[in-house]
Amino acid sequence: MLTLGVDTSNYATSLAVFDTAAGEVVCDKKQLLPVKPGQLGLRQSDALFHHTAALPALLGELAREADLTGIEAVGVSARPRPVQGSYMPCFLAGISAASAFAAARGIPVIETTHQQGHIAAALYATGHPELFGQKTLVFHISGGTTDLILCDTPARLTLLGTSSDLYAGQAVDRLGVRLGYGFPAGPAVSALAAECAEPVRPKASVRGMQCSLSGLENQCDALLKQGKSPAYVCKYCLCCVAETVLRMTKAALAEHPGLPVVCAGGVMSSDLIRDYVQARLPQVYFVPGRFSSDNAIGVALLAGHSLAGHSEGPDRP
Repeated sequence: MLTLGVDTSNYATSLAVFDTAAGEVVCDKKQLLPVKPGQLGLRQSDALFHHTAALPALLGELAREADLTGIEAVGVSARPRPVQGSYMPCFLAGISAASAFAAARGIPVIETTHQQGHIAAALYATGHPELFGQKTLVFHISGGTTDLILCDTPARLTLLGTSSDLYAGQAVDRLGVRLGYGFPAGPAVSALAAECAEPVRPKASVRGMQCSLSGLENQCDALLKQGKSPAYVCKYCLCCVAETVLRMTKAALAEHPGLPVVCAGGVMSSDLIRDYVQARLPQVYFVPGRFSSDNAIGVALLAGHSLAGHSEGPDRP
């Protein structure tokens, strides 16, 4: 069975086709939302407009690589997170497109959330489908989340810890934009950080599975004013995020020993964060950027998973 996934986040318009029988992604397309230099994102009305404008062309690109007449279900991110009150207008563009496509084909629409899509894509990318049916610790770190989650399945999530103020992705993006990079600035910050060979001593404000990241922005500002190179400050910023992840993960494993740990979200596609954490906790799964940054792959996967009605994840060849 082929399923179509639609995700219209604050960062990107994305579509994906998943083959549930083969357990593989047929194709996926993504387009970042245009943000003016110096700005930290878009107003929701602007994001909604850009998603609406981008979807027809992206769907056309997808149709050139996959037989969309074979789609049997459409999955769509309907809101940011699976909690009461979670809502953002930008997801209305995806709901409209998914509903129109499904109505024209006479097939079901499966509504999920952006966070569940991230988690499903990351679990799939580990290459261990059994993780879909067992308890797993998942870190979802992006521009809008710094969430440590106990995942029974992508449909049953329990929040264990989060940031009390600034999200990790916000700290990274604000630093990058201050340095003159476009939004989202994560890839540019990571590339610049890789140029720094000087060791850094990261600080982290963590209590158990809760963290605070507002001080990180102030620390980066202070380092720049002290004359530290932009590369050093970028490395410091990412190492602080990595140290935060490390301490929160250790606290979670103390309460849930032996559980696998999987990292999802755009921030977790940083090579520096991955290397820092895995040097100290080698058992933590980090997945390629295609599956960790905003994408519709997990949404398409969850659509097929929902219709199949089983708790385990898709087989992978």
